[in-house]
Amino acid sequence: MSSGTRTLVSPLTLARPRGKAVYWTVFTAVVLLFALAFLFPVYWMVTGAMKSPDEVTRTPPTLVPKAWHLSGYTDAWDLMDLPTHLWNTVVQAAGAWLLQLVFCTAAAYALSKLRPAFGKVILGGILATLMVPAQALVVPKYLTVADLPLIHTSLLNDPLGIWLPAVANAFNLYLLKRFFDQIPRDVLEAAEIDGAGRLRTLWSIVLPMSRPVLGVVSIFALVAVWQDFLWPLMVFSDTDKQPISVALVQLSQNIQLTVLIAAMVIASIPMVVMFLVFQRHIIAGISAGSMKG
Repeated sequence: MSSGTRTLVSPLTLARPRGKAVYWTVFTAVVLLFALAFLFPVYWMVTGAMKSPDEVTRTPPTLVPKAWHLSGYTDAWDLMDLPTHLWNTVVQAAGAWLLQLVFCTAAAYALSKLRPAFGKVILGGILATLMVPAQALVVPKYLTVADLPLIHTSLLNDPLGIWLPAVANAFNLYLLKRFFDQIPRDVLEAAEIDGAGRLRTLWSIVLPMSRPVLGVVSIFALVAVWQDFLWPLMVFSDTDKQPISVALVQLSQNIQLTVLIAAMVIASIPMVVMFLVFQRHIIAGISAGSMKG
């Protein structure tokens, strides 16, 4: 019996000219269909902002704009004050990402390598929060942020109202811990023999080895804040401090549809760019779980 990998199409069939032609035809068709399914909505949104207000609502719709107008993007940039709201979003997402990376990494390292007392109980309690629907935590979170216990300070209309709740991310903490569990203990013992303390080991040994999973966690943290709507809406009543996700809804009442579509295109550009830049880390992070100890 052959020990080779079994495939849907046998090598003998692929060796024939007809089989090879059928295979590549089907493969090309499937790839094009998937590309069309994912890229056509993007094309429709980008070109929709370049149509006239009458054309964008026409039935049946036009596939290509009859006249290309860039005024939708310039109007969205000016009328909806996108620079301010984009900067608000960047500040909120960057702060949440940095704090989450620091505290989740420290907690995951402690639970994985330092083995504190009742560590399994603590981890179980953290993972239990994943079973609670996010909507059930909105009211308790809001009451806590509106009147912070002990110091009785309100974090409403303050980026800290976004940053602090984002730190408590059980999924990212567990993801980091599982990765740290797979780091060979021999490496840490060698660093300890060389005189490295626990903090030095984390900084010089563990973190450089954890770049793939740190990249994935970073993307999860940034996207979660960037696309969130309900929580920023509750925290920021001041329009000038609202992120782009909330501002698009609040300012869309008296705005033309083409301008609103253009604003949504502009708001999505940072996330698309981030994905294109860090896609290598996403793939590496997905395969990180295969690392053997």
